[in-house]
Formats: sequence, C-alpha cells, structure tokens
Amino acid sequence: MLSRTADHLFWMARYMERAENTARMLDVNYQASLMPQSADEAEKGWKGLLGISELTGDFAKRHGEVTPRAVMDYMISDAENGSSIRNCLLAARENARAVRGTLTTEVWETQNQTWLEFQRMVTEGAFQRDPAEGFEWVKFRSHLSRGVTVGTMLQDEAFHFLRIGSFLERADNTARLLDVKFHAVESEFHGGANGGGAGKDIEVDFYHWSGILRSVSGFEVYRKAYRNVIRPEKVAELLILRADMPRSLAACMQEVVVNLEMVANEQSTETLRHAGRLRADLRYGRIDEILATGLHAYLTQFLERVGTLGVGISRDFLVPVAA
Repeated sequence: MLSRTADHLFWMARYMERAENTARMLDVNYQASLMPQSADEAEKGWKGLLGISELTGDFAKRHGEVTPRAVMDYMISDAENGSSIRNCLLAARENARAVRGTLTTEVWETQNQTWLEFQRMVTEGAFQRDPAEGFEWVKFRSHLSRGVTVGTMLQDEAFHFLRIGSFLERADNTARLLDVKFHAVESEFHGGANGGGAGKDIEVDFYHWSGILRSVSGFEVYRKAYRNVIRPEKVAELLILRADMPRSLAACMQEVVVNLEMVANEQSTETLRHAGRLRADLRYGRIDEILATGLHAYLTQFLERVGTLGVGISRDFLVPVAA
C-alpha cells in the first residue's frame, strides 16, 4: 500500500475517534453543569476540558473568560480550533475523499453524510437548542463509522490502518482524561486501595467519578465488574488495566499491536517492539503499584510512549510529519 493512502486512512480514523471523544467530554461537562454547584467548581470543569485537549492557551488568547457557552462553541463549531468537532469531522471526510477508491461505498457515504448533516445542524442551531442530543448524534455517527468499516471492508491493510488510527487516538484520549480528572485528587488515594480517605471521598463525590465513567461509557461496565461503591482506585484499574473494557488503555493497546502485526514490514521491527512492550506493561501491571508510584507520573509517561509510537508508525508506514 502507498504510504500516502495509509496516511489518509490512519488519520481519517483518528479524526473520527477524536470527534467522538470530544463529544463525550463535552456531554459529561454539560450534564454536570445542570447540577447544583458553585461557580468555581463549574469553571474548573470547563477549564479541565480545555486542559485535556491542550487548548487552554489558545482559548484564553482568543476568548478570555471561560464560560460554558464559549467553551462549547469553541469545541463544537470553531473553524479556527483544529480540535473542534467541526474540524475533526471535516478532516475525517477529506481524508476519506482522498482514498475514496480504497473504501467501500458505505464507508464513504457515512463519512460524507456525517459532515453534511453536521453542517446543517450547526446552521439550524441544533447544538444550542439541545447540546446533549447533539453530542449523542456525534457519538452515534462515530459508532456507525466503525461499524460500517468492520461490516463492509475487506480486512486487508487498509482496514488495519483504520483500526490502528482509531485505537491509538482512543488510548491517547483515555489517558488524558484520566490524568486531568485524577490529578487534582491523586494525593487522597496515593498509595493504592488502602490510601486514606479514598472510599469516603468517592461516596461524597459520587457524581464526579460516575461522570468520568460515563464519559467513556464505563458506568454500567463498572457496576457489572465491581458491584460496589465507586472507588477511585477501581475506576483507574478499569480504565487502565482491564482488557475487557473497550476504552481502557489495555484494550486499546491490544488492538494497536494486533493490527500493527498485520502490516509489519522490515523497517517496523522497533515500532512493533515498542508497542508490544507497552501492551505487556498494561497486561501484567497492577493498580496498587501504579498508584504507589503516582498516577500522574504513570499517565504522563504513557502519553509520551504513545507519542513516540505514533512517530514510529508515521516513520515506518505513513507520510512522515515534518519536524
């Protein structure tokens, strides 16, 4: 496969996944904003969302004061924000158009129709009228995109590059979400399951932790897996080490490695080894050891390793990113 074709497929999938992840975070913040809370708490939530995407500086430069409406407009439809849902869906569509002949008709039509429908919704003010419904629509279109890909495409190199893009992006986002949401309270459960006031705090702040779980469709999964009160160390374990949780770091890296193995070539040995070691660390890791050394430090290192892996994939298979 031509590296440019692989590049378009990889980024098409990444941008579609990024649009969904942004919608998930916005939806949780929006739902939380409807609950009784102080102005400081509400502002902290919206600032945290910008922090996850590393957009705090850009937003401050262009908009100044952090308000729910300003952040939502910035993250949904701002043409100058490269990470807005608008730009993610547009980029996914343009990458799909560039490799139209590699995709099935269903995959292309799903991408194209998603972009056209989004434009219509923004023009008609759908996201202002009912943000929650708009975010659900974005998530549904992302689910549809993945489902159509799995259901109609030959599982050849094109398919594998799409899967690599999706799960590398998902791993990055899950780690960022965990880092921002847990970093502020890490000292309260540092050291593992028996750390200080973890249980007490989590019972008091049920909605905070359930919000984190809901942002990755993990609330019902948590209840099924642990059957007890939501505890921060168990939330971390679920979203980092549980390979049976679809949006966990372990599950994402499993998919990345499996699909990388299918497209491996002579020059990708080091990249595949790097991905395999990352998967092994998650497969055999223990949450008490991770918490004992510091969750923030662990997630920071994970994000650096995922970044290095992305550079390796780009170097070995795709159009190299200019330094």
